[in-house]
Amino acid sequence: MAQNRIYLDYNASAPLLPSAREAMIAALDATGNPSSVHFEGRASLKIIEKARSQLGKAVGAKGNQIVFTSGASEAANQALSPIIRAAGREVHVSKLYVSAIEHPCVLAGGRFAKEQISFLKVTEAGLIDLAELENTLLAHDQTSGAPMVAVMLANNETGIIQPISTIADLVHAHNGFLVVDAVQALGKIAFEVSTLAAHFVIVSSHKIGGPKGAGALIFGDASISPQPMIIGGGQENFQRGGTENIAAIAGFGAAAAEISSQTTKIDQMTLLRDSIEAGVGTICAEAGNKAGEPVFFCRGENRLPNTSCFAVPGVKAETALISLDLAGVAVSSGSACSSGKVKKSHVLAAMGVEDDLAVCALRVSTGALTTNEDAEKFLGAFKAIVSRIA
Repeated sequence: MAQNRIYLDYNASAPLLPSAREAMIAALDATGNPSSVHFEGRASLKIIEKARSQLGKAVGAKGNQIVFTSGASEAANQALSPIIRAAGREVHVSKLYVSAIEHPCVLAGGRFAKEQISFLKVTEAGLIDLAELENTLLAHDQTSGAPMVAVMLANNETGIIQPISTIADLVHAHNGFLVVDAVQALGKIAFEVSTLAAHFVIVSSHKIGGPKGAGALIFGDASISPQPMIIGGGQENFQRGGTENIAAIAGFGAAAAEISSQTTKIDQMTLLRDSIEAGVGTICAEAGNKAGEPVFFCRGENRLPNTSCFAVPGVKAETALISLDLAGVAVSSGSACSSGKVKKSHVLAAMGVEDDLAVCALRVSTGALTTNEDAEKFLGAFKAIVSRIA
């Protein structure tokens, strides 16, 4: 990271942890193919299994429940399968029900046809509409196949945390399968796979300080698995063909080993988030008529301790992002970004936020290394932006 810059975009990607870098460098010296039976092959396999154990310990899962992938998007595509293997038999899934605020890799529906995908509404607070979910599952035609529900534990834009236990109860009561995207939750709130009661859980390496290009699909029960997406060899217990990316997996494992120490800083991150929001409110109040009153999305709800998504009427996100970047501060828009462009946020749209306010949404996401001085520099740069409003 360039010197003197302030990085406040942890929800997009966290800085690589020193321990992850060291594990990756060491793994690069592993010569053997982990599928080979000789000494060199066993040495490579040992690196992978160590990482599997590290991730399993972090989320309360056994090694045979974890399948390493190239990232969360691949894990999502594998989980979202119309064919599920359960206790040695194949179960057909006829419909996929997806909350409207999911990540694009989940919204795309994986291997389901478009006509098999239905979207679930969320409330103005960004929470899944439980009444609609229950009615939807009640109306599901069980004779055509089982239902599958996909919902994220914590939203990447607003930080809202879903009532997963209640959702899981509804899905299980209707003999459905539950897929939980826990990418943003990992390392920011404490959870275990068993308490989520999900059939499949998606996690990612680079959100917790591991390398990009590694992720995992975790099975709630090792006897229940989706149809493999990448077939070939017998790697990952026949769940994901192809020689494993040993270095990336090693880095992922090392980062996962530090999760317990990161979650001890939840209170610290919460205080920092709240101080940033208070600072934004003060800046707008002091600006008088130059700025509208800021809107903090999902404030007062159960949300991630590191995430603040807000909008100041009249301060467009695209302009603010450029100004903040020039001031040495990296944040994100409340909108989904791809190919370097700011797009309309489907999350805020699903919450009923008007377009003229949504285009002003900014997301500040901190991490364990973020300091009070970082927050102050952001607030100073943001104050300069507000002061320039005509």
